[in-house]
Amino acid sequence: MLASAVSLTQLVLQLKPDLVIQAGIAGCFDDQAELGMVAAISEEILGDTGVEEGGVWKDIFDLNLEKPDNTPFNNRKLVNTQFDEFNLLQLPAATGITVNEITTKSERINLLKEKYAPFIESMEGAALHYVCGKLQVPFMQIRAVSNYIGERNKANWKMKDAIVNLNTALLQYVVKLNEASSF
Repeated sequence: MLASAVSLTQLVLQLKPDLVIQAGIAGCFDDQAELGMVAAISEEILGDTGVEEGGVWKDIFDLNLEKPDNTPFNNRKLVNTQFDEFNLLQLPAATGITVNEITTKSERINLLKEKYAPFIESMEGAALHYVCGKLQVPFMQIRAVSNYIGERNKANWKMKDAIVNLNTALLQYVVKLNEASSF
């Protein structure tokens, strides 16, 4: 997340883009979701910024280290305020959670599900939402589900399907973006 935030900030300040598109694969908390599906991330959550004390997870808002509505946060989340405008393919909206350590333990999975109800997990989504939200640059995050959270047996993952579906969605997105010609 840290490297993504720094690199993205440098690029945004140098290139001054009209729109930033982040695309990637992700793990999914919903084991009923179809592997390979593509979603657009409408909001992101910082999933491991805080402290666990006495078996209770406290994030930066619980610790009063950040205000829940201090820009770019909105009710503790990093919300894409231009999501509807830029979800040109009408992809399903999903909540993402960004972590620096991939979640594998069932206790941690349950904790994150109960506290935040995320759909997908990535390692850089919050960096996009934070940087672009802070610098007021329109953005879109598109993710394809490659695996279920906690599943480390890569033989069960659908990495190829996820990448193919993601690439197809990205090509369709660029065509729609060109047709919209609002840039």
